[in-house]
Amino acid sequence: MGRKRFIRGDGGIYDPNLTPLIDVCLVLVVILLVATPMTLQSGIKVSRTASSGKAGASARAARIEISIRDDQNLTINRTPVPRAGFRDALRPMLAASQTRDVIVSCADGVSHGTFVSVLDEAKVEGAKRIAVVGR
Repeated sequence: MGRKRFIRGDGGIYDPNLTPLIDVCLVLVVILLVATPMTLQSGIKVSRTASSGKAGASARAARIEISIRDDQNLTINRTPVPRAGFRDALRPMLAASQTRDVIVSCADGVSHGTFVSVLDEAKVEGAKRIAVVGR
């Protein structure tokens, strides 16, 4: 009986098939392009209104203005208040206010955590609308 001899040749395909890899990558790029704007949407509703005349003057009188000077000091309606007594000072003012509107401004050196903490505490104490004043 004779044996068959196997002769090695260049008959095989040795290049990888990149088409599925490219298809998967393109699908991932499309998913990221669609999903990214949804993750960057703000949870804070921003409204731009300008008040003028007598209605604007009464609205200015009814609002509470908070100015954050540094991480430990702030003012409420131009009255200096230490950071530790902020909630106790804000609570009666919000109870006396009809509109419960709060306007917050912040100095340049204030940390982000302090600013957000003041916003959160004002909301917890009962502020209905909070406006942030920018430069």
